[in-house]
Amino acid sequence: LESFAHSLGTREQLAIAEFAEALLVIPRTLAVNAAKDAIDLVAQLKAHHAKSQADDDDGNEAPAPNDKTDLKFTGLDLVNGVTRNNFQAGVLEPAISKIKCLRFATEAAITILRIDDSIKLNPKPPPEDPRAKMRRGR
Repeated sequence: LESFAHSLGTREQLAIAEFAEALLVIPRTLAVNAAKDAIDLVAQLKAHHAKSQADDDDGNEAPAPNDKTDLKFTGLDLVNGVTRNNFQAGVLEPAISKIKCLRFATEAAITILRIDDSIKLNPKPPPEDPRAKMRRGR
């Protein structure tokens, strides 16, 4: 998402970049709660996932096909404080439930933003100053 956000030249770039940052809260919080170095682990996780999605045509050396396949399964081993191939470790997660959770969370955030926008569009008029009435009444 970060790469895609940087390819845009509109306001959507900021929204997509912030959404990508929000998704990183999950592994960062898990690492902090496990008393591990969250910054290092999340940086390694991002690097592995970026390498797994790298194109061969961009001038960077992309990993061999088997390496790319292995890198996309990179996850956190918070017992040992390292990144690992979760597929080889036997950690399989149902994608459907993850997708639904992310979709519901995104819809909730959008709803909150819409409510916030509608409140800003129709603000209440400021209350009249009682001292101003007294000055006019003189």
